[in-house]
Amino acid sequence: MATKTGDKQSDTSRGGRKESGASDGNEGTGFGWGSGNTGVLMGAAMAGAAVGIAANVGRKLFVQFTSGATGDWFDALKTEHAMTLAIFDKIEATDDSQGIIRGMLLTKLKYALDKHAHQEENVVYPALRQANQAHDADALNAEHGYVKTYLYELETLPNTSPEWLARVKDFRAMIEEHMRMEENEVFPAFQKALTPEQNARITSLMNKEGFKVA
Repeated sequence: MATKTGDKQSDTSRGGRKESGASDGNEGTGFGWGSGNTGVLMGAAMAGAAVGIAANVGRKLFVQFTSGATGDWFDALKTEHAMTLAIFDKIEATDDSQGIIRGMLLTKLKYALDKHAHQEENVVYPALRQANQAHDADALNAEHGYVKTYLYELETLPNTSPEWLARVKDFRAMIEEHMRMEENEVFPAFQKALTPEQNARITSLMNKEGFKVA
């Protein structure tokens, strides 16, 4: 009995407050929403998320700027064509002992072509069809199917064989003809018929599509 009385008096002398080492269930843990540590953790998590989002947006903007997609849509596509051919140059400069490098360059080529095709298929080709140039739009769009076939073949063939590099050269020849048709025939005539407002609209829409996959 004396011990209980003493304990009670001890609690009273502390004003009913727990000792500093005591806790209310989940206080002092990562799940204690009312604890000071939680505020710090939550703040750090939110700051980390903000940094991650900013970094991702920054990366997308960098890709768009370097591809030329912040200016006129036709100029941007021509810039992307040139960048694609530069990747082909690097691939063709490799030899059969550089399988790892070839694999990395093929990944880079696939990304560049995927982004480029996404912009054309979702903005430029539909605009061509709307301008009564469906034949050209459909022909160019069909060639994108062959692009995907070539990429599939290159991903499944051993990239350390002479056959692999030979397919790269065939692929490049097909791509260059596709680019020639766009740059020298279809797109110049199409752009000439556009009003400044229509041209700006296509540029804006293409930038948005490119940003999605950058």
